[in-house]
This record gives sequence, structure tokens and C-alpha cells, in this order.
Amino acid sequence: MEPSVPHIGLLYYAGAQAAALYGLSDLFLSAARLHDGPERPALKVSIWNGAGYGRWAPSQRFPEAPEPPLTALLVPPSLEGERWREEEPQLPRWIAERHGEGSLLCSVCAGTFLLAETGLLKGRSATTHWGLAEQFRARYPEVRLAIEQMIVDEGDLLTAGGLMAWVDLGLRLVERYLGQKTLLATARFLLVDPGEREQRFYSRFAPRLDHGDAAVLKVQHWLQRPEASQASVTEMAGVAGLGERTFLRRFQKASGLAPKSYLQQLRIAKAQELLERPGITVNAVAWEVGYEDPSAFRKVFQKLVGLTPGDYRRRFGIAAG
Repeated sequence: MEPSVPHIGLLYYAGAQAAALYGLSDLFLSAARLHDGPERPALKVSIWNGAGYGRWAPSQRFPEAPEPPLTALLVPPSLEGERWREEEPQLPRWIAERHGEGSLLCSVCAGTFLLAETGLLKGRSATTHWGLAEQFRARYPEVRLAIEQMIVDEGDLLTAGGLMAWVDLGLRLVERYLGQKTLLATARFLLVDPGEREQRFYSRFAPRLDHGDAAVLKVQHWLQRPEASQASVTEMAGVAGLGERTFLRRFQKASGLAPKSYLQQLRIAKAQELLERPGITVNAVAWEVGYEDPSAFRKVFQKLVGLTPGDYRRRFGIAAG
């Protein structure tokens, strides 16, 4: 019996990023053409209209395909918030039905909000854009958010973070359905990196300042000064005018981090900024942000950012750009 051809459906819903829809279509079409396999279509791709859920084929490159079950259904990013809540409130139920039929469900960036709304991510791991992490955690606390990851693969649920992470997700599906050889051929053809990336390469620590605790906010402002780069908890509590235990409790509640972890994040964020500029050595960056031991700085930087300081500079430095 001839094996079935994988059929990937792309969801066209209110606010969906058109670049992702067409980009993924082109990526899968390229992979199908490059696949060195039997003389049969390697992949089928269709775009599904969120309003009517009928196939929408704007050109011949979206071949006719049998009705669901789809092999995979992919929810692209949204550039217009959650318009679907008002215009297509039935969408989460329809997506969940595809999962019940055996389709792999995938999402990119803000599309993970739509996937989470189905309830299928409860107790599971997922990712979304790092800038949406706080909002996602507040709305879906039962989901284990792995925000540092570009892709989280749960077998039947696959989520990607970042607006352009549809490239990473598309290549992952090419590898899953057509193999590594076709993955590498597709990546070479499209001139994209097939290697694993992490969101933390691109994120920058952004402190919470709208929590309403004036004493904690005073400390946060003080910690931005160069002379506070090695501040102790005792010094921070003194600036806040609070006892240490009270300060620790209130700081954790307001900022979401322990004081020392918060300070470490500030220092590494400053280091990222400095490393993007030319003409300053890694050792000088370490000293500038308050690390007396450059080797300790390198270890902390790699732990938080996922790259060594040197690798970070090569990726994001102005000279490299």
C-alpha cells in the first residue's frame, strides 16, 4: 500500500501574518521539489480560511487535497492582537477537533495564545514570543512556558516563539516528514540556518516597573546606577527603607525575581548592549558591568543568554552587522 502524502494545513485567521502563510507555503513547496524520493508528491499544502474553514487556493501551488484529517495544522503569528476572539470565537473548538482527528497542532509566536485557548496545552510545555511571556503566564498559568526555547516539541503539539520562528518551525516539519537530507537541501536553497536557535539569544531583560510598590521601585531605579553594580541585599534594603526580610518578600513579589537574580539580569543586559558596540574587549565589558573575574562573567553570560560573549558579539555586534 502506497504511503500517504503528508498534508500540512495553514490557518488563515483574523490578523494572521500573511508573510508567514506565504513564506511557509514557499518553504514546503521548495522542500517537496528538493526531496529525493519516489515519483510522487512529497507534501501537500493548503490554506484554511478561519471564517469558513474551506480551502482557499489563490494559486496552483496549493494543490487539491482530500478532506481532513490533516497531517498537521499550523497556526501562524498574529500582527493584530486577538481579533479572532470577536470575529471567529469558534476557532479554538475547530482547532481542537483537528487534534482529535489526529492532526499535529503547531503554532508560532502569538499563535500560541490561540492554541492555548483550546485547553490542549494544560500541563504541557510551550513557547511564544519572549515579549509576550508575562501576558501568557498570567492568562494560562497551567502551561509550562519555556520562553528561552525557539521550538518546543511535545510530540502532538509543537510551538515556536518569535515572529519569524515560522522558518524554524517549517524546517522542523520538513525534517519530520521528509528527513534530514531534505531539511539540509531546503536550508541551503533558502539560505537559512538549519541549526537550533534559542529565543534567549535575542531577548533583553526588561524590568517590571508598574507594580505599584514605591519602595521597590526606588531600589530598581538606584540599581541602574554604575555604583550599584555590586550592591548587597543589605544595601538594597537600606535604600528601600525596609528590613531585609520584608524587602526580600516585597521585591520578589513586585519584580518577579530575587534581588540578586534581578541585579544579575541588569548587569548581563548592560553587557549585551556593550558587546554590540565595537572597540571594547570582553574583559573590559565584564569590569564595566561589575564583574571582577572575567571568567565568572563569561559563565553567567552564557547561562543567561545561551551564547558566549564572543559568540554574541559575532552575531549581534555592529561591526558584524
